[in-house]
Amino acid sequence: MSNRVDLPIGAPSFLARAEHRVGVPPEPGDHDLVVVANRLAVDRVTEPDGTSSWRRSPGGLVTALAPIMARREGAWVGWGGVADEALEPFTHDGMHLVPVELSEQELTEYYEGFSNSTLWPLYHDVIARPSFHRQWWDTYLTVNVRFARAAAATAAPHATVWVQDYQLHLVPRLLRRLRPDVRIGYFHHIPFPPVDLYTQLPWRRSLLEGLLGADLIGFQRRSDVANFTGAVRRLLGGSFRSGALNVNDGHGGERTVTAEAFPISIDVGTITALSQDPEVQARSRQIREELGHPNTVLLGVDRLDYTKGIPHRIKAFAELLEDGSLDVEDACLVQVASPSRENVDSYQELRDDIELAVGRVNGTYDTMGHTAIRYLHHSYPVEEMVALYLAADVMLVTALRDGMNLVAKEYVAARGGRGGVLVLSEFAGASDQLRKALLINPHDIDGMKEAIVEAIAMAPQEATKRMRSMHRQIITHDVNKWSQDFLDRLAGGDPPGARRRPGDSAMTGHLPQESGSELPGELASALRRFAGRDRILVAVDFDGVLAELVDRAEDARPVPENAAALAALAVLPGVHTALVSGRALASLIAVASPPDSTLLIGSHGAERRLGPDAPPLELDAQQCRVLAAVGQVLEPVARRYPDAWVEHKPAGRVLQVRLAGSDEARRRAVAEAEAALGELAGAPETDGFYVSHGKDVLEVSVVRANKGQGLDLLRRVTGAEAVLFAGDDVTDEDGFASLDAGRDITLKVGEGPTAARYRIAGPDQLSAVLREVAAWRG
Repeated sequence: MSNRVDLPIGAPSFLARAEHRVGVPPEPGDHDLVVVANRLAVDRVTEPDGTSSWRRSPGGLVTALAPIMARREGAWVGWGGVADEALEPFTHDGMHLVPVELSEQELTEYYEGFSNSTLWPLYHDVIARPSFHRQWWDTYLTVNVRFARAAAATAAPHATVWVQDYQLHLVPRLLRRLRPDVRIGYFHHIPFPPVDLYTQLPWRRSLLEGLLGADLIGFQRRSDVANFTGAVRRLLGGSFRSGALNVNDGHGGERTVTAEAFPISIDVGTITALSQDPEVQARSRQIREELGHPNTVLLGVDRLDYTKGIPHRIKAFAELLEDGSLDVEDACLVQVASPSRENVDSYQELRDDIELAVGRVNGTYDTMGHTAIRYLHHSYPVEEMVALYLAADVMLVTALRDGMNLVAKEYVAARGGRGGVLVLSEFAGASDQLRKALLINPHDIDGMKEAIVEAIAMAPQEATKRMRSMHRQIITHDVNKWSQDFLDRLAGGDPPGARRRPGDSAMTGHLPQESGSELPGELASALRRFAGRDRILVAVDFDGVLAELVDRAEDARPVPENAAALAALAVLPGVHTALVSGRALASLIAVASPPDSTLLIGSHGAERRLGPDAPPLELDAQQCRVLAAVGQVLEPVARRYPDAWVEHKPAGRVLQVRLAGSDEARRRAVAEAEAALGELAGAPETDGFYVSHGKDVLEVSVVRANKGQGLDLLRRVTGAEAVLFAGDDVTDEDGFASLDAGRDITLKVGEGPTAARYRIAGPDQLSAVLREVAAWRG
């Protein structure tokens, strides 16, 4: 794949229907920073005397950008909020506001239609079916032209223009046509879908071309970056290398487009200050009193949207009441569902379904003194929301798909060191930062119920510890840092209007050694040779390699940068990816959430998933007897050592002692287990088990397998000419020993003696290795 995209000049797919509409470039404006968004940064309010005025919008984006715009004489371009209303530009609270007029029909077709009935459901994994209408698209095109012209007429020479979100996909390209001198950023606030979903869109190429008009394209998650760059690769034929792509500038030269993740956050200072306000605290106590003083208050706060998983949450809560795990006298769910897109049919149907479900639950379980679900279909000021956060013992964020979800971060900011438990969907972008939440799959109702029960029963000191950890994260990564990081990155490239000749380097970030790689020269050169082969296999261990080591195995998750880099490799032609782990296959799938295309080796090779489905491992009668006997030997040893336990795998039992006290205690536990196992060996009824050692583990399996055998199998299945394998454990040495030093790459992650040829310090460096392969592969 080329690191260049030749965007069409005069192509019917885009320019003939859009760029000719932008007309003659307007005279430049006076503002050095211009934000372009669907709505203005102010809301109209009606005063008691009937007159109207403007009030700054309470959203985090406005809060973050207002001080910066005041310092830089910034302007905000957006719709004023009323259809068919023509407003002149005006200044409010130190911000210059440029209204864009929209007709009633345009709001129906551009906003409710194409933006929210085509793009929104498509970008949220088709939870609801998207609608494709050519008239909607044509109106979307018309409105984007209008926003682009307004921005072009507002921006000063060489200004910075920051375009916000999916309603304005085409503005970067159209604006560049009008004003090639300005620097253009775009931020995508919602998820970007996988390529196979995105390609359903009839206007898929045009939207990508629109975004590639920007210099910097920001996304919430690295997985969104991978999905976007994958779409560009498949549909436009250009491969991002280290996050950068060359495009022709329309003037005989080239410019660079960069795509990166910038996770958005909240105004932590405002939420924290409100949580310490005595009136807000008093209101939180009043809320609990109004609810009948239940032992546990659970809270959900969402826009009324089918992506938020509200019906799933209600179902889980209702089943907990039904099976007796919760009692209406002790637990109450408060569900705030603020009105949203009430003119869209699917939202009207969702509201009806939710209200019917709430009525059914309350009709079944309410008592004279207690209500099971307090359902509130209103919008509330931020002071009331903070009071609700303080009143809630458990926050339920169960989104089926969410770009970020700022409610989760607001709850953490409000709670501070006060404890409380956050139950958070792994499909919300916030799960990448709030790792101490109880992470759930909202489609798994049983799993959600278990998490709710665990949250309610969690010891106060454990809840406080988790909340403090998450609070530290959002304090150091608030919305002000987000906006400043984006604008600094946008300003950090070539000067506005600068052009390179074709062939000049455009790549940024981590490049191969010859171009400034952060990796050692020998490793960088080896990765370049490896990436050049026709068919390659990239295989990595999970714990300690793709993911950091953690105390509880079920808490492990891939380092986001590693997961994104591996996902980016997986979509390249001729590349296979695999996880090769000592974990049981079910555990590996649960914590890694690998795509179907990723090949899996579990239980050190005893279990395999070489296609979409993994047939269960079947043991014969003798193996089952031996496995039971091994468990009877290891369990007493584990009970003698605090915090030691026996892990059950389909083909083995594992004595885990890494938390069992001192080094001497751990060695003693392993020695006792080995001695007890020695008494089993040789007896006919317990013959046929195999012992291996790892980091503070003793594993006994009734299936002879190791990672070297697993890699041999993967090489045969994929036809790979070369294999890269990264591991950290003693058990990975079998994998290193099985590979060819001349053509394969063996990579040790961490310290300790090894047969691997290359070494990196820890999991946080793996993404650089994977990106290096992807860059050369491209």
